[in-house]
Amino acid sequence: MTIFKNYINGEWVAGSTTSQNLNPSNLSDLIGEFTQGDAEDVNIAVAAALAAFPAWSHGGIQARSDALDKIGSEILARKEELGTLLAREEGKTKPEGIGEVTRAGHIFKFFAGECLRLAGETLPSVRPHIGVEITREPVGVVGLITPWNFPIAIPAWKVAPALAFGNCVVLKPADQVPGCAWALAEIISRAGLPAGVFNLVMGPGRIIGDALVNHPGVSAISFTGSVGVGSRIAQTCAQKLKKVQLEMGGKNPQVILDDADLTQAVELSVQSSFYSTGQRCTASSRLIVTEKIYPSFIEAMQKRMERIKVGDACEIGTDIGPVVSQAQLDQDLAYIDIGKSEGARLVLGGERLQRSTEGYFLAPALFAESTNSMRINREEIFGPVASVIRVKDYEEALAVSNDTPFGLSAGIATTSLKHATHFKRHVQAGMVMVNLPTAGVDYHVPFGGRKGSSYGPREQGAYAREFYTTVKTSYVLA
Repeated sequence: MTIFKNYINGEWVAGSTTSQNLNPSNLSDLIGEFTQGDAEDVNIAVAAALAAFPAWSHGGIQARSDALDKIGSEILARKEELGTLLAREEGKTKPEGIGEVTRAGHIFKFFAGECLRLAGETLPSVRPHIGVEITREPVGVVGLITPWNFPIAIPAWKVAPALAFGNCVVLKPADQVPGCAWALAEIISRAGLPAGVFNLVMGPGRIIGDALVNHPGVSAISFTGSVGVGSRIAQTCAQKLKKVQLEMGGKNPQVILDDADLTQAVELSVQSSFYSTGQRCTASSRLIVTEKIYPSFIEAMQKRMERIKVGDACEIGTDIGPVVSQAQLDQDLAYIDIGKSEGARLVLGGERLQRSTEGYFLAPALFAESTNSMRINREEIFGPVASVIRVKDYEEALAVSNDTPFGLSAGIATTSLKHATHFKRHVQAGMVMVNLPTAGVDYHVPFGGRKGSSYGPREQGAYAREFYTTVKTSYVLA
């Protein structure tokens, strides 16, 4: 079998060990054997990036733009193929996988344009005969640590701006989904970048991630993953005075007021809570419902959930694919038991499902009669599990929404302009959705949250320059 290797300094490099990449819809389907790197591979990759940085950072912006546009074009041309790979590897349905790949292609094309739009300022000094120039320059070598739930989109929205603004990159993808990252690296390897500008090192986070975070040649770390790991990275980067950007967890509220359109509210709640198997940091796992609409909302949710088809991610008609791994399945089932032990009522779902192939299939679970103090409403489950919390009115709904250590995304379903406007201003979240699912964002606008969800500058869109560049102020005597 072909072994998929790391990409370091313009070459494909084998490691001492490999790991198997299995399809969570069908555990007998081996996607491939992928190299496992070590700390020495990180050292070599960082050295190559450091050597490439002077020429790349001072090179022509048209060459950067052309390379990123070429990468984006190939991703889009291969969206069916890469979307199928994503569905096999991560468990999103094939339509969702194709959608994610399409987003990745658009991200590269967007940042191909940003290469040409990096503006500065020219200001007069308060002193006579002196001019002031404010410019942006690349940070240096950037370590990118990406999660398993968006195996091509998140690498894209980190790699593309890093390269666009003249940085060199070492990418470490999640262990569960090396295939999409490898496919992206293979496309990048043929885009005309000088050797060392982009490097891929696959392997365990405790080895590759730690080596990147601690390496003195790495100037910045962008990480998406768990709160615990993110907190440790932040501490290390602070001690070493590295620039750091963190995207972590969410416990996102979806408020449904009495005046909401019930059909619309149910559909957006199902989309937010259960699609992509609930494995999105923007998923809504707290459904906060005012008391008059509460009974009809529970009844309508149950009827809608009964129509959800759980199955092989690549099969036509599947609504929700499998959980990504045995470990994640175990975590989901453990939280379902916790919810029942805490006194919440399991309305529907929550059991492991058997299908024609062996896989990690889980029936989406809905709890009712839950309170915001329960663990299922305080801790991120990261699976197809949602809880309904009954509240008296809008004011209590807002208070419960904000009573969380997280602050990524928040939604409200209402026909009241007054409440929608107040919610947008007062909910403690980085992104707010009105009569829309909490999950689902555009690639050309900033992404990120508050409190325990995010730390550092926003990702995506023009705001990405805040992390991937540093500001220089120059004074010139006329």
